[in-house]
Amino acid sequence: MADEVILLDFWPSPFGMRVRIALAEKGIKYEYKEEDPRNKSPLLLQMNPIHKKIPVLVHNGKPICESLIQVQYIDEVWKDKAPLLPSDPYARAQARFWADYVDKKIYDVGSKIWKTKGEEQEAAKNEFVECFKVLEAELGDKYYFGGSNLGYVDVVLVPFYSWFHAYEQCGNFSIEAECPKIVAWAKRCMRKESVSKSLPDQEKVCGFALQMRKRFGIE
Repeated sequence: MADEVILLDFWPSPFGMRVRIALAEKGIKYEYKEEDPRNKSPLLLQMNPIHKKIPVLVHNGKPICESLIQVQYIDEVWKDKAPLLPSDPYARAQARFWADYVDKKIYDVGSKIWKTKGEEQEAAKNEFVECFKVLEAELGDKYYFGGSNLGYVDVVLVPFYSWFHAYEQCGNFSIEAECPKIVAWAKRCMRKESVSKSLPDQEKVCGFALQMRKRFGIE
């Protein structure tokens, strides 16, 4: 019996993008269902009654919530192709540490860049650059965070690249000038079809962020 895989998602969500990349890396066919965060579907509320948030991965009728858990689940269930987490327990723990670092830092500080202005925005920009300099140090001279192959940390982090133009436009700064190694790494990731086809266009994301700024009355 073929697996039934459904992804409940919202197109600019970096969390959903992680799951899209992981499924693409594994070559898994799935049904994509676009959600409206302001008008959540009965299916979303049924499948994620605790957080009521996207993304939700539904595998043969069973929901898996939270993007880090979803990517690990995909890696464990479809383990025969394109492993994302290392087999070595220590290397796996390190990958989980850095994925957790990304999860705790990047979304919140990135959001502050496009949701605020003035001193608060300046502080967010500084923290954003600091976080990415830490990640640059961890990347070192490696091709990917996962080494020679796209790995768990790459899948977790690269979706934020689709938001870089929005951060730059809203914050009036250049991420490439501050963190050239990260931008070079992101461009290497984008050469992979699993990544490039899973990430929305940067201009489209920027337009969404600017629209949201107006809605929040920031401009």
